[in-house]
Amino acid sequence: MSYEKRIREARPSMSKSFVRLADHLLDSYIQAALMTATEIAHQVDVDAATVVRFAQKLGYRGFPELQREIRDKVKRNLLIRPEEAADPESTPGVVDATLKRLGDAIEQARKLLDTDAVDELVGLIGEARRIIIVPESLGQAAAYNLFNLLEQGGFIVTVVQHGVTDLARTVSTASTKDLLLAIDVAGAAPFISRALKAAGDRNIPTAAIVGAASLDSASSAQVVLAAQNQPAIGIGIVVVDAIVYALAEALRWRFGERFGGTDEAIEKMYDRIHIGD
Repeated sequence: MSYEKRIREARPSMSKSFVRLADHLLDSYIQAALMTATEIAHQVDVDAATVVRFAQKLGYRGFPELQREIRDKVKRNLLIRPEEAADPESTPGVVDATLKRLGDAIEQARKLLDTDAVDELVGLIGEARRIIIVPESLGQAAAYNLFNLLEQGGFIVTVVQHGVTDLARTVSTASTKDLLLAIDVAGAAPFISRALKAAGDRNIPTAAIVGAASLDSASSAQVVLAAQNQPAIGIGIVVVDAIVYALAEALRWRFGERFGGTDEAIEKMYDRIHIGD
């Protein structure tokens, strides 16, 4: 059994200090392969003896044995896998080519995204009494990521369920103090653009995060964050997710005081759920 599987199986019963170690070895295994037990202990704020006990809890004789397995993984990933990926007719080759296309698409978004529009949308969100997110089905994940972020900042936010009836009810009861924000990846729900237009006709502020500037929803919104059109819908979904993440970081930066204390509150809730009162 690999060290990752051992960690994941044992993690639910681990102490808080062991969990920090577990997460470090899972998420930062390249660094862990090059660090001593003392250095890792310092990194996660435990003592070196805890690192040794952690390895023993997983069934290793000590940390050096665990680290050898971690180093073997690094060697495979950094030396062997790149050679395998050179063959396009192999799983490593397909994965490598796909991730390269994703990387190129996100790099394109980094260079071409209208940051003035990002700034304007951040301002609209800050002024809105309520943010109403209207996602196309392909934008549901991005919508709920943004929803969770806005909730952490104390914003009043709702996600409209997919369907014309809920959307019509929402637009008809919205006011000029609200913001209607569409997330439209592929333009598969034409009623979203019509809802944006209807909201604009009632002087309700509107915005859209879209997978291509040519989509109808982009023409119907006051502020638009547009990705470049992608040949594969899966890449379009990821790029829209990336734009939403960039918007979220801009919101954290602009309204830092609203997000202050969020991490501490989450940490306290973690302790309550994991350890108990």
